[in-house]
Amino acid sequence: MLTSTRDVLRDRNFRLLWLGQSLSVFGDGVINLGLLILIERLTGSTAALATMAVIMALPYVFLGPVAGVYVDHWDRKRVMILADLVRGLLVLGYILGARPGHLWVLYLIGFLMSSVSTFFSPARSALMASLLPESLLLPANSFSQMSEILMRVLGMAAAGALLSRADLYWPLCVVDSFTFFASMALVSLIRAPRGHREEVVQTVSDVWREIQVGIRTIFRSRVLTGILMAAGITMLGMGAINILFVPFLLNDLHVSPTWFSAVQGAQSASMILSGALVATLAARVKPTRIVTFALMGIGLGIGAISQVHSIWQVLGILFFIGGLVTPFNASISTLSQTMVSDALRGRMGASLNMLVTTANIASMAVAGVLADLLGVRMVFILAGGLAIVASLVAAWMFRDQPSASIQ
Repeated sequence: MLTSTRDVLRDRNFRLLWLGQSLSVFGDGVINLGLLILIERLTGSTAALATMAVIMALPYVFLGPVAGVYVDHWDRKRVMILADLVRGLLVLGYILGARPGHLWVLYLIGFLMSSVSTFFSPARSALMASLLPESLLLPANSFSQMSEILMRVLGMAAAGALLSRADLYWPLCVVDSFTFFASMALVSLIRAPRGHREEVVQTVSDVWREIQVGIRTIFRSRVLTGILMAAGITMLGMGAINILFVPFLLNDLHVSPTWFSAVQGAQSASMILSGALVATLAARVKPTRIVTFALMGIGLGIGAISQVHSIWQVLGILFFIGGLVTPFNASISTLSQTMVSDALRGRMGASLNMLVTTANIASMAVAGVLADLLGVRMVFILAGGLAIVASLVAAWMFRDQPSASIQ
């Protein structure tokens, strides 16, 4: 079977879905950097930045499973169109919070934007799986993630250029709003198959019952359970690393903030390069093995960071880790799409995301305490060890597993 990126791009529906998402991610890169800079200038507090991160993650824990239920009962293309429309309007609300004393506005809009995204993300994943044959899903997911990384970096660069010329934040909101509307227009052109949709849920008990179906779906499959365990264990360490990495560079390595773009670029460059190779891997290596070996490498890389004493060593290790992240994420997405029937993809994906996000939030919550008790470098060692444990767990759970889906 042909599994190259060229084959994926020949599909008109995928091209529309990919282009719309790429534009939207570009806008996200613009607004996300703008928000980081704005919150820092308004408060000068890293706690405020961490609060924003937690607020934007919470909807995936509490609303995500509910969104997954409705994604499986509603027309997914329409869900995506409506989500883009709402987010395109909501993002303009950030303009109201771009002044002292209105931090709560930024938090509120961030929470609402993230809440709407809990509907968009599982709908997009499920729609992609229904548009493409299974043999093309791994290269399609890899190409999509590679494009998202590139567009996010370009969006951040554009935001930096705009803010360096004029200290204004409203143009960033307008740009992001435009990308949502452009995505909405492109998605509307997709010729999506009309799959079977069950009767719409009407009561709280109906929703809870459907959420349980999604969670049970994960635990009925050894592969899906393995994904949950591997991703959850890894995020128990990675959440803390995400919080402590910048303080580590500033306080332990005494690096100037001007190096941050190089740090971001090193990892992003390798993620883009490795994404181009996943189509080749798809023809030779099972996604389950990619997950196992990628986690082992990521764990070793994170542990190695604890021993560095130079920013150049950090750049080299991040380049190595970045080369494993795209194959890992693409394989996880592909397995999540192919191990369940179309009617369950929304619920299963949202439930899986909820459980993994919970581990991430828990890790972020204890990051500061662990750093004070053990030291930042020891936290890196523990996080790397957790990723290695996750790799071993994945290898055990994925052993001798067929690629049949749950019906």
